[in-house]
Amino acid sequence: LVAQLAGHAIDFSRSKMEASKIAKKKKGTSESINARLALVMKSGKANLGYKSTLKSLRQGKSKMILISSNCPPLRRSEIEYYAMLAKTAVHAYAGNNIVLGTACGKMFRTSVVSIVDVGDSDILRSTADA
Repeated sequence: LVAQLAGHAIDFSRSKMEASKIAKKKKGTSESINARLALVMKSGKANLGYKSTLKSLRQGKSKMILISSNCPPLRRSEIEYYAMLAKTAVHAYAGNNIVLGTACGKMFRTSVVSIVDVGDSDILRSTADA
């Protein structure tokens, strides 16, 4: 489907196809993070919640922090500041706190997850690429 607009040819089919590829890629990365997070919960060790995340950051035990999309800005900036001091990777999780809690295999919501031991998962390398 090609349309002429003020002398410029616009190819709509190509742009839709590219948009679907981008959407699939984004969906695929979130699914892979969920799978890796499930593996961390099964074989490794993770702390759920704001207070326990701050404790693990202060002790220097955290390897990575996942923050949900709807975490309050003040809390987010505080966690990012502690993570910067502890030289810990921070990943902005695409879903909200309900989805993050479900991805951890819990029946409650959590806005912050601190990964202490990755176990068999390769979540640190996969999020470094993204």
